Amino acid sequence: MIRSFFSRQFLLFLLTGGTAAAFNFGSRILYNHWFDYSNSIILAWLTGIVTAFVLARLFVFTESNQGLHRSALFFTLVNLIALIQTWAISMGLAYYLLPAIGVTRFAPEIAHASGIIVPVFTSYLGHKRWSFR
Repeated sequence: MIRSFFSRQFLLFLLTGGTAAAFNFGSRILYNHWFDYSNSIILAWLTGIVTAFVLARLFVFTESNQGLHRSALFFTLVNLIALIQTWAISMGLAYYLLPAIGVTRFAPEIAHASGIIVPVFTSYLGHKRWSFR
């Protein structure tokens, strides 16, 4: 399992996932103009998941034997777990931990970026084993 994280495939996953994370992060800031923080995180996740699926299918898991619909289903399920992680971490940091330690400037951005980063490893394993088997 550890070797999975020291592979060309994982590096490509990080690059494509980083691109999707940038779309996620940027779109959350945009969505926040019309929606509250919590809903903006969820909408941004939708933007990020579409970006991530397309990039992962095209560049990372190119040898997948699963059909498009099955891959999309498992990709969504794996990313629902990531959404829960991202949302909980973002909300906990933004509304509790960061204010408790005196961080108020850019707290939502710091919290959301942290929330996006945490599920990288669990998502990679889930996509490798289920989404793009």
